[in-house]
Amino acid sequence: MEFYDIRFERPEPMIAEIVLNRPKAMNAYTSRLCRELMAAIDSYVADDALRCLIITGEGRGFCAGGDIGGGDGEHAAYMQRQLGHAQEMRENMHSVIAKLHRIDKPVIAMINGAAVAGGLTLALACDLRIAADNARLGDTSGRFALLPDEGGAWFFPRAMGLDRALKMTLLSETYSATEAERLGLVTEVVPAGSLRAHTLDLARRVAAKAPLAVRLAKAMMRHGLDSTLERALNDAAFAVMIANPTTDVREGVRAFAEKREPSFQGK
Repeated sequence: MEFYDIRFERPEPMIAEIVLNRPKAMNAYTSRLCRELMAAIDSYVADDALRCLIITGEGRGFCAGGDIGGGDGEHAAYMQRQLGHAQEMRENMHSVIAKLHRIDKPVIAMINGAAVAGGLTLALACDLRIAADNARLGDTSGRFALLPDEGGAWFFPRAMGLDRALKMTLLSETYSATEAERLGLVTEVVPAGSLRAHTLDLARRVAAKAPLAVRLAKAMMRHGLDSTLERALNDAAFAVMIANPTTDVREGVRAFAEKREPSFQGK
């Protein structure tokens, strides 16, 4: 698939990077951008050599949510269909968010600027969120009489608590990166000048871990959020049956005994 509104790159052998590439629109998403984003995520998932994905934005913004200016013109075509508004959401950003939430390979949001409304939801669908100290995050949808409809109504309360999520959305608040970290929206804040180097180093460290163990651990924690303890323990027992017989476990034990860093091959 050719990409126009994103770039899909491989900055290092085990690391993939998706760059939202509509800087003049603060990387607001369109139908085409969503299709390209889903195709790039699928490529990352299908390539076992890739062990960590970074998602970021070109220019001053991470993602400003949906392009309320009409974007690439497909919005008008949706509006000619029955249930057009719902279909537009389901076939585009809803599919992106669901795909990100479903995959078991790790994803890091490198928040280089504004991440608001659906852009904040996109960041929250990633596993880790590293923000530049000059970034701003929040939900601006109410300024346009719109809703947190990309999944924000599900993600926001889980990240920051129901009362704070309601306050953010009802008042259309945005926060500094430091305040967003305090509220639970951001994993870590770093100086803007070192954002890329820091995020790449984090991705490199994640990618160096045993990939099967990383994927199973992520899946266990994701599923556990919507599970009972008994079901989570049962899932863990079955995950152990997959992970423990691998050569990577033997390599980890051997490396510990030999006082060296392990070299995990994903086998």
